[in-house]
Amino acid sequence: MKLYSGPLSMFGAKAEIAAHEKGIAFELVMVPFEMATLYQPKHPEVLRINPKRQVPVLVDGDLEIFDSTQIFEYLETIRPEPALWPADPKARARARLLEHTSDEVYFPPIVRLMGLQSTPDDPAAVEARAAATAFYDTMERAIGTQGWLAGSYSYADIAFYMAQLFGARMTAPMDERHPRLQAWRDRMSARPAVAKVAGAMGRYLLSQGRKLPPFLAKLST
Repeated sequence: MKLYSGPLSMFGAKAEIAAHEKGIAFELVMVPFEMATLYQPKHPEVLRINPKRQVPVLVDGDLEIFDSTQIFEYLETIRPEPALWPADPKARARARLLEHTSDEVYFPPIVRLMGLQSTPDDPAAVEARAAATAFYDTMERAIGTQGWLAGSYSYADIAFYMAQLFGARMTAPMDERHPRLQAWRDRMSARPAVAKVAGAMGRYLLSQGRKLPPFLAKLST
């Protein structure tokens, strides 16, 4: 099995963490990346396999797939244990929705913050931070007294952990209003698979002279 990812790919990191959590052996291909040019020129295998021209891409024999959620589903099928979706149908549906909203509801405002960190009063930045805070508020209520977002540890936790990592980097961190989420993040950071992947990303950022949020700095030493 071969996984194409990138040094700062949130979605690639999701797939990496999932494979490590499953104990699946894979070859990690970290495609070339530069802060100035990003992923240009694109890796030829990524271009060939994914019409969206993005990582992650997974190759397993004659199977070639892309998209982190599709990779989650494949890994869950070929390696059912340890399960990373809840067994109960309703709990599983909620977990899948959380994974989806992390990517498609929470993350787009974070993307809009890229390039606006030095202009925090820009209306677009203010709006994006407000959207992130509203999402944190919702998740703070949703987690309640649970250890994990969907009851049992799941892909929903992996997805939101990586998304909020980028939120913290882009000036939209959790704050004192979100103690349960911050405790959840500490539990996530303590997982070996998460620490391995997030720590590698943090070390790459340090090598580029970038500042890290405190929780990520701890994983990157």
